[in-house]
Amino acid sequence: MKICVYGAASPEIRQTYLDAMYALSEYLAKRGHDLVFGAGDSGVMGAAARGFHAGGGKVIGVAPGFFKVDGILYQHCDTFIESDDMADRKQIMESQADAFLVGPGGIGTLDEFFQAYTLKQLGQMNKPLVLYNVDGCFDPIVQLLRSLVDERFMPAEALNLYHAATDMRETADYIENYKATNYSILDVRSIKQEDS
Repeated sequence: MKICVYGAASPEIRQTYLDAMYALSEYLAKRGHDLVFGAGDSGVMGAAARGFHAGGGKVIGVAPGFFKVDGILYQHCDTFIESDDMADRKQIMESQADAFLVGPGGIGTLDEFFQAYTLKQLGQMNKPLVLYNVDGCFDPIVQLLRSLVDERFMPAEALNLYHAATDMRETADYIENYKATNYSILDVRSIKQEDS
């Protein structure tokens, strides 16, 4: 299975996040999985690539040509796909992947998570989507999503379209045992207005 990993490119984040992603990536590779990612050499992205390689997995990097600057791209990708731009990069990663794993990251990582989440909610994609909640880094996002349900911006069923995991086995088991849902755009209409 090819797992698309989204995560921070910043080299300045806590080592805890890098170590956690490296360990998880190595673990996933040893279970027979390969990596699709944004080809970054540093941060969570670089840790994922090194972990997959350490575990014997293949690494597929995807990035636009303007990223070809010293120190930006991971130099040991088994396959590198040059995208036209950032939007094309996301589309290629989505089409290549069998599952999505969101590691600790910033606004770009959240953009990628919410795009995958939206596609699932609209019934345009049905692949496992996992937030790897290292040290509770995604607790605010999980709480936000619950509050969106409370405020009736989305149906409660939408919370079943992703999984927040806190350890390696839980993450791998969810991805490997994922049962596709039949969620479709019609389910978005399930929010009913309360009688006033």
